[in-house]
Amino acid sequence: MLSYIIRRIFQSLLVLLVVGLVAFSMFRFVGDPIENMMGQERTQADIVRLREQLGLDQPFPVQYWKFLKGAAQGNFGISYRQGRPVGQILAERAPATLELAAVSGFFAIVAGIGLGIFTAIRQNGWVSHLIMTASLIGVSLPTFLIGILLIYLFSVELDLLPSFGRGDVVKIGFWSTGFLTASGLKALILPSITLGLYQMTLIMRLVRAEMQEVLRQDYIKFARARGLSERVVNFRHALKNTLVPVITVIGLQLGSIIAFAIITETVFQWPGVGLLFINAIQFVDIPVMAAYLMLISVMFVAINLFVDLLYVVIDPRLRSEAAA
Repeated sequence: MLSYIIRRIFQSLLVLLVVGLVAFSMFRFVGDPIENMMGQERTQADIVRLREQLGLDQPFPVQYWKFLKGAAQGNFGISYRQGRPVGQILAERAPATLELAAVSGFFAIVAGIGLGIFTAIRQNGWVSHLIMTASLIGVSLPTFLIGILLIYLFSVELDLLPSFGRGDVVKIGFWSTGFLTASGLKALILPSITLGLYQMTLIMRLVRAEMQEVLRQDYIKFARARGLSERVVNFRHALKNTLVPVITVIGLQLGSIIAFAIITETVFQWPGVGLLFINAIQFVDIPVMAAYLMLISVMFVAINLFVDLLYVVIDPRLRSEAAA
């Protein structure tokens, strides 16, 4: 078991190194940051001097090694656009993204599992057919279009919820939260639904399919023959075995929520790291772009590593394989 954990951690570190290399390589082709940092009256000597100060005159392997060395110490350099440490900028924006991802993930998991169980147990009811038909919206429509439709309905037509921004926030130490204000909670509703709807429909359909398969197994028929109630059969026997393969998919979807929050943040002008990344691309702010991708990669890999370990704990068959 210990060797399995060490192997998975080593694989995760290798993935992070590859992601960092690919990201840092791609940023060499998005433009020259010197063009955006200096005015029209710049001279060639000014360009050479600034390039030396930023270290852009050094070979690519040297730049990448300095980036990895600084990232390991929590130092991502200075933003070309704002002139402040990138770590400080990310610390200011991260609470907004993490809160949005947490609410979206909670909505996707709770609603997805709940509706999946309901549609599996009541698979022939008209409500189940209506839910499955409506779920096609979450699967087929792109995220930005869902966000625009929600804004039009609840902000423009009904004037019930805000269409952009985070609302009022409260500072608790270094963390700024919108959970403690009415406007902050209202501002979370539309973007969290937009971000979590696609993941919710995937989880719901997977839970429904897995539970229908489990309900056809012989041990479920034997449990019913013993006279156990439908509630015990469905939730104690069927649901427990249904969630084993679902856990892996939930972990992947939680990682994608954080990774693809950039689209939702752009639509709703949510002041998180995703919107920061979009602005960094426009100004060729390479330190911010590199730090964002590394941060997202660390979160994604950490979630998947946790899910893999949890999967081994839950499934005894994998425990024996890991031990072997």
